[in-house]
Amino acid sequence: MTDLETDVLELIRSRPEGILQSELWKELDVDSRKCSRVVKKLEEDGLIERIECKKGSTKTFLLTAKKTAKEINPAHLLAGDELIPCVGCELECIVTQCHPLMDWMYQLAIVQHSRK
Repeated sequence: MTDLETDVLELIRSRPEGILQSELWKELDVDSRKCSRVVKKLEEDGLIERIECKKGSTKTFLLTAKKTAKEINPAHLLAGDELIPCVGCELECIVTQCHPLMDWMYQLAIVQHSRK
């Protein structure tokens, strides 16, 4: 990733509400063509989203960073030796009404309480 691509991505990530592409290149003091190429690459790499919008009568794009997967602590997936039932589950359930999940959470509470 080039320095400019890194700068563009960091600026977009710093704005959870998004930033207009027409404002991005002005803030970074780069020409609009160069900015467009960088934005296109970041979008192709799956790092940002471009949503067409209008500012006044001008067409532009709202740029937002895509959420990245965060590292998961494996201990958060276990209750004792029991793996969270949602891993691999294909049911379309309501979390507050999922009996396997509620049982797992109960088991987790028992394990956590017994460690104290």
